[in-house]
Amino acid sequence: MPTLQALRPFAHREYRVLIAALAISIFGSGMWAVAMVYQVIHLDGGPLELSLVATAGSVGLVAFVLAGGIAADRVPQRLLIIAVEGANLAVIAAISALAMTGWLQLWHLAAGSFVLGVGAAFFFPAYSAILPQILPSEDLLAANGMEGTMRPILQQAAGPAVAGILVAALSPSHAVTGVAACHLAAFVILNFLGRHALASTAPGADGQAHGQRAKTSFFHDLREGISYTIRTPWLLWTLLWACVSVLFLIGPIEVLMPFVVRDQLGGDSRMFGFLLAVMGVGGAIGSLVTASLKLPRRYLTVMMVCWGAGSLPLAAVGILDSFWTAAAALFIFGATGSVGMVIWGTLLQRRVPRHLLGRVSSLDFFVSLALMPVSMALAGPAAAVFPIWAIFLFAGGVCPVLAVIAMIAARMPQDELAHPLDPAPAVESTTTAGD
Repeated sequence: MPTLQALRPFAHREYRVLIAALAISIFGSGMWAVAMVYQVIHLDGGPLELSLVATAGSVGLVAFVLAGGIAADRVPQRLLIIAVEGANLAVIAAISALAMTGWLQLWHLAAGSFVLGVGAAFFFPAYSAILPQILPSEDLLAANGMEGTMRPILQQAAGPAVAGILVAALSPSHAVTGVAACHLAAFVILNFLGRHALASTAPGADGQAHGQRAKTSFFHDLREGISYTIRTPWLLWTLLWACVSVLFLIGPIEVLMPFVVRDQLGGDSRMFGFLLAVMGVGGAIGSLVTASLKLPRRYLTVMMVCWGAGSLPLAAVGILDSFWTAAAALFIFGATGSVGMVIWGTLLQRRVPRHLLGRVSSLDFFVSLALMPVSMALAGPAAAVFPIWAIFLFAGGVCPVLAVIAMIAARMPQDELAHPLDPAPAVESTTTAGD
């Protein structure tokens, strides 16, 4: 049954421990997004100070994500995940204590935000790399779909809502304390991960233990990950498409959408927030549906069609004058994007050799993040030159074309037939990856 398919990963104890800790941690991250804002305001900070604190987290994430991928391939992932959660707990607990005693300053928040960004850079490659070690390959799609379902619900909705209630009822420092409690609970739960999940004891795709690779240099490991990516057409062209699509799509959604709401839909910040929530709900539903089904036989084609065709509704956003049609467009965009992301995460875990998975996951993360600030920085100047409707039309129309180009260049239809993933798992070797 489809519903049972989505729940199959929960039959494994290690997954139950890991996903419980992850759920609490991302709920805390959602709380932090709101608590941090009002803590800055409580310290008489304005938009500039808030921007600096938020930017510190982004800098930490982008600057260390490649190092995080290398660490995930060299250090036991169980220990790495626990260490990151412990560091998150220490940072938030310190900020909470400083806030409660009245000693908190803005630079404390900026430093804490930076450390949290660094922690995320190390956590998510390790999380991606440990999943194939604690789950059979046929359950990875459901596991990735479950994460994709939880994240918008807990990080974008429930966490911010609870933090907002705590700020209004008590104070920003109490909300920060709530974040610390979340990280404490996640840290305790992660310590129940069985030691057999240690990456150092699990052989990679080439039969070598991870511990045997720790003698190589940082730059050797980085070159190895980049070289594999370049030699693997489906991987390279998907990352190129993702990089360009982030450049074209994120800025219009994050920067220009509020003006679409104000000038075309006659709405305010509440309507803007609701539209983003609709997009998040679409993402959660898309992830849950994907988790409930088997991996498609034409997995690369389905992934690229979802991403490419799913961008088309954004082309019409700039000319829509109805709230409900705009909401429908964003719902489709969120849902199709999540379907593609769940399939993509599963492909990394099933087709990338294990000893490279952390590095390739971090490269994916880095590519997805690198041009995001550039996109947001260019959106405003572009709107000063071109009408907003033209920007949305171009962004929503060019991404499907680029998706088709990527599919043809990487010969994805032929590749997916040559490397079937269901029902038998297939892990590529480093020598045949480019075939």
